[in-house]
Amino acid sequence: MPDLLPRARSSQESVFAKMSRLAAQHGAVNLGQGFPSGSPPAFLLEAARRAIGTADQYAPPAGLSTLRGALGTDLGVDGDDVVVTTGATEAMGLLAQALYGPGDEVVMFDPVFDIYLPQARLAGATPVTVPLHLKEGEGWTLDLAELRAAVTPRTRALLLNSPHNPTGRVFSRAELEAIALLARQHDLWIISDEVYDELYFGQRPVNVRTLAPERTFTVGSAGKRLEVTGWRIGWVACPAGLSGKIAALRQIASFCAPTPFQVAVASALPVARETGFYEDLREGYAARLRLLAHGLRELGAQVHEPGGTYFLIARRPGWDAEALVVEAGVAVIPGSAFMAAQPAPEGLFRLAFCKSEAELKEALGRLERFTTGERRPLARHQP
Repeated sequence: MPDLLPRARSSQESVFAKMSRLAAQHGAVNLGQGFPSGSPPAFLLEAARRAIGTADQYAPPAGLSTLRGALGTDLGVDGDDVVVTTGATEAMGLLAQALYGPGDEVVMFDPVFDIYLPQARLAGATPVTVPLHLKEGEGWTLDLAELRAAVTPRTRALLLNSPHNPTGRVFSRAELEAIALLARQHDLWIISDEVYDELYFGQRPVNVRTLAPERTFTVGSAGKRLEVTGWRIGWVACPAGLSGKIAALRQIASFCAPTPFQVAVASALPVARETGFYEDLREGYAARLRLLAHGLRELGAQVHEPGGTYFLIARRPGWDAEALVVEAGVAVIPGSAFMAAQPAPEGLFRLAFCKSEAELKEALGRLERFTTGERRPLARHQP
């Protein structure tokens, strides 16, 4: 009987799925996988209810024109240059297939979001990582000289993620200008994963597409913007004239994103902008970030607060991710899950604060009991 190819046999359960499975098994508060525990906005749900039963068949592979137009307005691009995808993960996978292949290299930052490495390898390319250095008092820093040194004649693309998952790092205009210049000097594509573009806690992040529009593909997500990670509506804004080729490639993947959800998101995007939904979202997350960061510091953890996303990185030597979920009843993601080439410092974790205030307080209480040595059977957690 024939065997599966090595790329299938080497696949394994992601750390996010594993920690969510363990969280459910042990009744833990899930601060591991990044999905919000609250309800999506009412205006989005109402739009979906109207769409189901009236927009239930295939959409064009590039996406509904209404959604592409709404995204074009939101992103400051021509809607014809936008391709709607089945989540941002598919968008990133399509770009990996379209932009690099055997013999090519793609440069990305370490810590690295877990899909980037296998997507590059499945395309036949070699991922090359540039470290973000964790420095006391400075947080995660980028050495532009190291980035320049990572580019070789085989490099085809630079992949960046700002706000950055897992660190929450928001790259500065000066850093992005240097990246754009480097891409032009070596004639490289830029893939900019900006799924957290509306989740920031200072100045609005700079979109690198505004600095190098002719070579930048910008990936986004309604799941992150509108709190519906399970709807699987993502997009990629392409350089002018290239969206048709990306749409042709995606039609042999999932063909189209869910049609009623496309209709709902198209309706919701202008409402979100006009009603201040994103401002309220950021304000709510900032409060929960402060709550979690303060509580972790009280427990002796070193906290690196993010400039964006709904994750923070904390370090507490002596804690172990699997022990926390089993014995403390709190699920987190170990920092080692994101490290490609550099070692993870002992006790480094990513925690999601896209949960309710009650869940965060419960998690902190459980961590306090765990830290003080209290062990007791845990009731099953009801989010």
